[in-house]
Amino acid sequence: MESQYGAELRVAIAAVQRAAGISRSVLAASEGVGVLQKEDLSPVTVADFAIQALLAASIHASFPDDGLVGEEDAADLRAHETLLERVSEVLRRAVDDGSHDGPALGQALGTPERVCALIDRCGTGVPLPPGSDGTTRVWVFDPIDGTKTFIRGEMYAINVALLEGGRQVLSVVGLPLLSVDAEYPVSDQSIDPTGQGSLLFAVKGHGAYARPLPGPVDAVPTRRIPRHADAATSPQHLRSVTCSETQGSGLEAVHHAACAALGVEYPGCDHVGWVPRWAAMALGLGNMTVWAYKSRARKAKVVDHAGAMLLFEEVGGKITDVDGKDVDLAAGRNMVANYGFVAAPEALHSTVLKALHEALKDQGQLGSLGSN
Repeated sequence: MESQYGAELRVAIAAVQRAAGISRSVLAASEGVGVLQKEDLSPVTVADFAIQALLAASIHASFPDDGLVGEEDAADLRAHETLLERVSEVLRRAVDDGSHDGPALGQALGTPERVCALIDRCGTGVPLPPGSDGTTRVWVFDPIDGTKTFIRGEMYAINVALLEGGRQVLSVVGLPLLSVDAEYPVSDQSIDPTGQGSLLFAVKGHGAYARPLPGPVDAVPTRRIPRHADAATSPQHLRSVTCSETQGSGLEAVHHAACAALGVEYPGCDHVGWVPRWAAMALGLGNMTVWAYKSRARKAKVVDHAGAMLLFEEVGGKITDVDGKDVDLAAGRNMVANYGFVAAPEALHSTVLKALHEALKDQGQLGSLGSN
């Protein structure tokens, strides 16, 4: 694919490949993943911290003027010396791999304090800093999307996005356990039997692409994903992607009812992580999702969606929130301008949105619709 973002793609793909190696090494380690509990009760692992530091170092070394946003900050690392030592050791092994950029990455990561500083830079970054304009570039990382499933040895993703002026222009997603040739339906238990995994990437206006995860950029067969969503013109063409393990956050009965009204099998593809959901829709393993949170106070995180949504948009998908508003990635680390998601082929988006609204009304969830 020829685009003005060739250099960015190469750096991001190499970083995601190395990050995938970290994730696999941590899973395989006899000492386990090293789980902490954050204040929001979601698990944090050695892999989360190590991958965020690696992505930050890789991107900053090549594009030092760009901003960085990541899920984690380093407070827990600084408070747990043993955990910091383990993260630092994982990073040392990851960059000592004989590759040409290993020494430079090792120098960029440097000391444990440097690792913490890189993680903190991401942890305090915002998608569109004050005073920014349409040319301001910010990279967004989710080091492990689907941490709960990662800990179980199930589906997870590594998400990297580049925003310009708060808008998606580039996406690179690594899925170490999802086959590039996966067939519908896929779930968190759908593990690639070849062990390769898949890598998806997209540039705004240039389409979405898929390839096996390992291997040099120019030496691995890469296919452009057809704009399959353009071919969906009737509800009978819809296939759902959702999460039936809602963790108490979503209105699963409403989601189920909306799919039933459309005649769509539910759950269809079933993933805890949002990035695997967007990836499944990009690959054509599904082409719609509806997601209404139980409370309008619940807001999505930008790291879970930036870039990954671009994959689906580049194959003909349309994405709004439950109110039908465009998704605003520039609103902050939490997507405070939006409530939930509705994604579908562009020709069917209004039909899917209407079905969700009817399901919300029928189940007495009027407070979830159209009010703040």
